[in-house]
Amino acid sequence: MKKNVVQVEIKGIVPTNADAAIFVGNDKKSFVIYVEQSMGEIINMFLNNIHKERPLTHDLMLNIFKGFGIEVMHVIICELKNSTYYARLYLKQQNELGTKIVELDARPSDCLAIASNVKCPIFVTASLFEQIEDMSQFLKNPDQP
Repeated sequence: MKKNVVQVEIKGIVPTNADAAIFVGNDKKSFVIYVEQSMGEIINMFLNNIHKERPLTHDLMLNIFKGFGIEVMHVIICELKNSTYYARLYLKQQNELGTKIVELDARPSDCLAIASNVKCPIFVTASLFEQIEDMSQFLKNPDQP
């Protein structure tokens, strides 16, 4: 898998008038995934280890996973179709019957929220990473050259 994907991280979250721009990338390139403002706030909370008194939906999902002995392995942002990103969530369950790995189709926003909550790796397929435009310049601090 390592040669077909590029590891990335959430580089920043910028609120816009209608949504939130999630900058995802590495030292070479960053790209933007637009999500609902509330999802941007949730991802930011998880990145900063801030948790609500009551569980949010992503917390509930993780509690269910924990109850069934399921570990979030990683997420992969895998495709871009008609300006919409697609992602996959990879889960692993080990028990007395053996090990089972499940790959689920999921919105990138949900994958990024879960990944930021459990601190698991985020990947982008190498072919997608090559084709997307570098948006790093829009995330730089204005005081930097």
